[in-house]
Amino acid sequence: MPGLRFGLSGKLLLLTIPLILIAEILIYVPSIANFRMNRLNDRLAAASTAALVLDAAPSGMVPDELARQILDSIGARAVAIKTGQQRRLLAAANMPAKVDHDVDMRDMKVWSAIVDAFQMMIDNDDEVIRIVGPAPGSGQFLEVVVNERPLRESMFRFSRNLLLLSLVMAIITAGLIYYALHHLFVRPMRRMTANLAAFHENPESPAHIMRPSARGDEIGVAEHELSDMQRDLVSMLHQKSRLAALGLAVSKINHDLRNLLASSQLLSDQLSSVPDPRVQRFAPKLMRSLERAIAFCQSTLSYGKAQEAPPDRRMIAIEPVVNEVRESAGLSSDASIEWINAIERGLMVDADPDQLFRALLNLVRNAAQALESDKSNAGIARQIRVTGRREGAVTILEISDTGPGIPEKARAHLFEAFQGSSREGGTGLGLAIAAELIRAHGGDLHLVEGTIGATFRVTIPDRAVELSALREVRARA
Repeated sequence: MPGLRFGLSGKLLLLTIPLILIAEILIYVPSIANFRMNRLNDRLAAASTAALVLDAAPSGMVPDELARQILDSIGARAVAIKTGQQRRLLAAANMPAKVDHDVDMRDMKVWSAIVDAFQMMIDNDDEVIRIVGPAPGSGQFLEVVVNERPLRESMFRFSRNLLLLSLVMAIITAGLIYYALHHLFVRPMRRMTANLAAFHENPESPAHIMRPSARGDEIGVAEHELSDMQRDLVSMLHQKSRLAALGLAVSKINHDLRNLLASSQLLSDQLSSVPDPRVQRFAPKLMRSLERAIAFCQSTLSYGKAQEAPPDRRMIAIEPVVNEVRESAGLSSDASIEWINAIERGLMVDADPDQLFRALLNLVRNAAQALESDKSNAGIARQIRVTGRREGAVTILEISDTGPGIPEKARAHLFEAFQGSSREGGTGLGLAIAAELIRAHGGDLHLVEGTIGATFRVTIPDRAVELSALREVRARA
């Protein structure tokens, strides 16, 4: 029927029925051959008994009527025996003109017995067969001539009874197998399917998370894995919702905040005209900070609505950027934290200066906050060390501190927004922003294991120079 679809239970039932029928056929085929063999052996056994009686009587002393009764009792038309070189007909009644088939029970093969049994059932003629078997006493073999029809009828009755019994057994067996498979496989699959459908309707609801059973097989493992996957997905969706809400909130205040910063920038411009040397010293730095703040608001936070702009890369000196990071983090006047600059003299990097400044500032501020919040290592000097070196076409920077380090539970989501913070009250945005900025340069930011405190390594490779662009530069030169 077009459009007819079977569920898992229907397919299981359709698969079980033919398997049971195949098993019944495999049982029936040797059974019907064995039934025929037993009937033929029964005829031989009855004929052996009659042969003893007929052979014991003097020659010709058995009346024809008695011989006919003996043959009727064993269902035979003639009985003969061969002893030595002599072959004697012991009794005969309605002797046929010819024998249609010979069946030698002394050397019967299994395959021959099966083929002969089905051949007898297919034939509809009342043919005559001669059965040859071992003879009683000193005889060589015994021959019994019988009609085929009674044997065929008994085989059909046996087949009908076996078929009815097989149908009953097949129904019971199929029901038991179906119930067992339905209980073990179909019902758990329906449960998982219903759970997936409910979870699809509302993936943010923890109420639809799969509750795994206590099974230890593959279905139990699938339930546990599905439950863990749904739990992780719900957590991720909640995080994305918080990020979307944060982006919406930041975008709402972005306009007013930019206006306030623009007003502050106008005031800082007026301060630049004041002749005080100290004002002349700090006014440019204040203006630069306000410009960066306006740029940050313009992008409405890295993990809010806007995306980071591609880096405007060029070869720059690292040391001035690091010194500006130190001043912006307030470490130039903080005598409680020792600043160690171990950057190679004249070290250059192919990077966007503003984005590199933001990434390093986040790392340095995290280090300073870790040192300020650490109350357990009073005897250890509080230090922040910045090292830089060149390895071929790669610039490597390391920012390390002597603080408490990164807890093990925070390392799994160290560079994920709102999850990587190990400090109470922290948002975890600093490392996430720094990692995004470094990755935009084709570099890498990771935590170095086995150090005192925490050490973060920044790796920035130089851009590959295309030969065509190099030729154009040389041609213009």
